[in-house]
Order: sequence, then C-alpha cells, then structure tokens
Amino acid sequence: MTKVKAAGNYKIDMCTGPILPKMLRFALPLMASSLLQLLFNAADIIVVGQFCGDIYTAAVGSNGALINLLTNFFIGLSVGTNVLAARYFGADNHKDLSETVHTSMLISVISGVFLTIVGLFTAGELLKIMNTPENVLGLATEYLEIYFLGVTATTIYNFGSALLRAIGDTKRPLYYLFISGVLNVVLNLFFVIVFDLDVAGVAIATVISQITSAVLVVRCLMRETGGIKLVVKKLHIHRDKLLQIIKIGLPAGIQGTLFSLSNVVIQSSINLFGDNVVSGNADAANIEGFVYVAMNAFYQAVISFTSQNLGRRNFDRIKRSLLIGLACVTVTGVLLGLVLIFFGRELMGIYTSTEVVIEVGLERFAYVGSIYFLCGIMDCLVGGLRGIGYSFAPMVVSLMGACVLRLVWIATVFNIPEYHVVETVYISYPISWIVTAAVHAVCFIFLFRRVKRKYPPEVVPEH
Repeated sequence: MTKVKAAGNYKIDMCTGPILPKMLRFALPLMASSLLQLLFNAADIIVVGQFCGDIYTAAVGSNGALINLLTNFFIGLSVGTNVLAARYFGADNHKDLSETVHTSMLISVISGVFLTIVGLFTAGELLKIMNTPENVLGLATEYLEIYFLGVTATTIYNFGSALLRAIGDTKRPLYYLFISGVLNVVLNLFFVIVFDLDVAGVAIATVISQITSAVLVVRCLMRETGGIKLVVKKLHIHRDKLLQIIKIGLPAGIQGTLFSLSNVVIQSSINLFGDNVVSGNADAANIEGFVYVAMNAFYQAVISFTSQNLGRRNFDRIKRSLLIGLACVTVTGVLLGLVLIFFGRELMGIYTSTEVVIEVGLERFAYVGSIYFLCGIMDCLVGGLRGIGYSFAPMVVSLMGACVLRLVWIATVFNIPEYHVVETVYISYPISWIVTAAVHAVCFIFLFRRVKRKYPPEVVPEH
C-alpha cells in the first residue's frame, strides 16, 4: 500500500512527533477561520445596530437560534465526513479517501438545496412559533428568507473544509474565509449606507460572501492531488461511504439539531421579556460565540487527531491527544471568559449605545460567558468519542444532559413566578455543561477500552 505523505505546508501527519505543537498548528488557523466565519453574522448585527437601530439588531439576532436549528443537522453530517476521511488518510488508503470525498461533496449539494426550500417556505411561521416580537417579525422574516438563498454554498463550504481538516489543512480555509469575511463587511456597509437596504442589505452581503467561500474551497479540492482531489465527473454517492458517514454524522446532526431546538425554546423564553432584552441577549450571545468557536477549534482538533491515530491504531496517542485537547480548551475558555468579565461593556458598545441593552448583555456574561470553558470541556470529550468512531453515545448523553435538562428547567423552575426572570434561563447553561461533561468522561473511559479490545494492532478499524 502506498504511503500517503503529509507533505507541503498544509497537511499534518498527526500520528507521529510531538502532539501539542501539531495540535496548535492545526487549531490556531481553524480558530481564526471560525472567528472569521462568525464575523459574517456579527458584521450583520454591528452594521444594522450602528446605522439602523436596535430593532434591526433584534431582527437579525433573533434568527441565530433558528438558523442553527435548520443547518446543524447537515453540519453534523460533515463531522462524519471529517472522521472517515481522516481515518483513511491516517491509514494511507487513497481509494476509500477519494470515494469519501466525492460522496461527501454530493451530499453537501443535496443538503443545501433541501435546506433552501425548507427555509424559504417556513421562515415566517417558525419565527412566529418562537414568539418573535411583532415589531421585529417582518424584518426578521425578510432577513431569514434571503439568508437561506445562500445555504447551499454554506453546506458545500462546511463539507469541503471538513475534508481539508481531515488531512490537517486548516490554513487554506482560513485564507478563504478572510477573503469572504472582508467582502461581507464591505458589502454590508455598501448595501446599508448607499442603498439603505437595512436587514435585506446585510442578508444579501452574507449570501454573496458564502458563495465566495464555497467557490474557493471547491477550487482548492479540485487542484489537490491523491485521494483528497475532487473531480466533478466522479461525484457519486458510494453506498458504503454514505452509510459510514451517516453512522458517525447522523447522531452528531441529530444532536446539533435538538441542541438548537432547546436553544429555540430558550430564545422563545427570552423573547417574552421584550425587544431590549432580545437585543441585549443577541449581542452578548454573538460575542460569546467568539469564545465558543475559539474553543471549538480544539474540539475539531481532537476529532482529527483521534481519527488519524485510530487509522494507524496508535491508542496511547489517542489518549494523549484528548488530554492535551482538554488542557488547551480549558486555558482558552478561562482566558476569554476573563476578557468578557473585564471588557464586557466595551465589547457590548461595539454593537449598541443603548444603556439598557448593554446591561442585559453584561448580565448574560456574568452567568454564561464567564464559565464558558465548561462547554469547551464538554465538547472536547465529545470530539474524542466521535474520533474513535462512537457518535450515538455522546448524542444520547448530550441530549439528556444539555438539551432535555434545559427544557425541563424552563418548563419547571422558570415557570415558578418568583423565578420567572431572564437570569433563571441563563443558569440552565452551566448546570447542563457540568452534568453532561461528567457523563461524557465516564463514557470515553469505557468505550476507549472497548476500542482497544475490538481492534488489535493487526486489524484495520472499520467502524
């Protein structure tokens, strides 16, 4: 079997050498890339907040939970793509890697078209179900309908970048998102200031930037060599690869969707307190999103490192990769949480100058943002489980601990009159993170032992 070399400046062989430097080399560009991707929506909120007003901020911000609900299922499927491709890359298997690439990219197109159709026909009604304030509903619907015109480009980019991450390439997705991110900001200002298009303008700018990033990542894959190379005429659903992607990605997708569903319920609860609270919560959640994606880079790193090493059957290295990932995510979350506490007012001031809105955001930081590292620990443990081929177990644990628990909290504690305040909603986050992370840790210990028994050194793992 011909060895796949991690050659050039982009690919990373995660199966040999010191782990921490390679994990940082993988995670830091991915972190920057994720931050730029988050700037798409942040730029929308900042521009409408500064040039249009807080009600426009609420219109854009109130869509976040719903957009995640409708897209996270297919983003979860891309986790299956990442795990499978990394395993074949680690095992030096060109043929199966190529089949994974072409199956994945065709899935991305089909998924995106489906999401666009669903989004266009259901946007308004879904926002009504979420108790979106009446004075915000029309603008929010307009933004959402335009946003979904670019969803196919988003799914193509997510699947394409998942394939690149599988071979350790997190630099080029960063370059592409930098280009599209700058384009998004420029077009936001152009459409809002010059054409006075408010939420429609920022939505159109987002769609154009999404298309740009998708085109660039597809072009990158088409110019690659070896099993990772994309050839349009080879696009085909290979049944065995589809089933393996679904086996790993479907639970991740279901988890992401139901997680988002719980966030929609939480958003609906927050919507009950009026547009100032909606706006302040949206601004603060957007800022916290930067902390989340910084930590999420190490979750992605753990998936790729454990997957490649499972392909090579380096079990000790799998364990060490997870522990290093947990250390990195904790340090990142703690440091950025301190930034939210000490510079929260200045950060909120980027989004709005309304004092009551700023105070709402600062209150959320105190309850959620300051201890966000707990969420990072929870996610890293999930990454370790998915990397060794187990996706159903973390799905069940996450849904019970971080989804069902929150919904029960809202249905019970939040509905007690003296606790019917927004702070009660915020408290549900850290409680769910602690419970879920603890159970994930126990699951990893148990399932990792099973993997070592099931796949002795002479057997190539095929979950």
